[in-house]
Amino acid sequence: MNEVLSQDEIDQLLQAISSGDNDSDDFKPVSDTRRIKIYDFRRPDKFSKEQIRTVSNMHETFARLTTTSLSAQLRTLVHVHVASVDQLTYEEFIRSIPTPTTLAVINMDPLKGNAVLEIAPEITFIMIDRLFGGSGDTGGKVNRDLTDIEQSVMEGIIVRILANMREAWTQVIDLRPRLQQIETNPQFAQIVPPSEMVILVTLEIKIGEEAGMMNICIPYITIEPIVSKLSSQFWFSSVRRSSTTQYLGTLKEKLSDVDMELIAEVGSMNVPIKDVLNLHVGDVIRFNTTKITDPLVLSVGSQKKFYCQPGVIGKKRAVQIIEKIKANDEDEFEELTAEGEESL
Repeated sequence: MNEVLSQDEIDQLLQAISSGDNDSDDFKPVSDTRRIKIYDFRRPDKFSKEQIRTVSNMHETFARLTTTSLSAQLRTLVHVHVASVDQLTYEEFIRSIPTPTTLAVINMDPLKGNAVLEIAPEITFIMIDRLFGGSGDTGGKVNRDLTDIEQSVMEGIIVRILANMREAWTQVIDLRPRLQQIETNPQFAQIVPPSEMVILVTLEIKIGEEAGMMNICIPYITIEPIVSKLSSQFWFSSVRRSSTTQYLGTLKEKLSDVDMELIAEVGSMNVPIKDVLNLHVGDVIRFNTTKITDPLVLSVGSQKKFYCQPGVIGKKRAVQIIEKIKANDEDEFEELTAEGEESL
């Protein structure tokens, strides 16, 4: 394509030619300094930076829960943390993982579609060795398929990991992930077309001195119904909402069986400490009540709640609740108590 010179460049060139002082190399067209971003239509961006950041925050919680559960299950120190969160095509993900590997196909109910959980072979065989009573030292990289027994053991580990995923996603959706099957060859786990965009969460797992990767691959078509909820505003608002209402029913149920102390007060009065120290057998104490028929006050814990009258049921003394104390009545009772202060 031929370049077109501006009028200023033409004038400078004519002036230089007429003077003969400068080389022609000094009069190159001014380069375009605009920054151009290359966009690949074969892999369009489906997730915004904020949505990727929210997914990262969710899986930070997942990593902490998995750290605790795996440490307890393997009986050794395990550390899990989020290494990266990226969006790429499913084909790129499949090509990036080794063969054979532990590839779990996950049903993302109530979302439509599946996801993939991949655990690197070196981590897989360390877990299996620990659960079989070994030290976790596999003597280097193991490159073979899982036996039927080993696959059954890995199913139990993955089910625990999926329970942590459900809890980590609870602020966004009541996810119920279920293990469908375990594959060792990535080519047999074609859950979406190769060109479909996915979000890939890569976690680093460290067991003792050994480290490896675990990947969670979620296709865009699976997560699309809730993609609008993957925002910081929704995330933090749901955290506040759940902290006040999520466990309210459980708290009420637990508190319903707590024993409370009920006290029926015949009367009360305030006296100086010196008079209390001088009390003797036979001393008479005058309460703030004026009549013997005045109702008693029934306190629940330290709070005055009811008026009651004394009585007897069988061979035991009892009180009958006759009225609930209102806020104004409680204030009046406290005033009477203050006025009833007497010295002995």
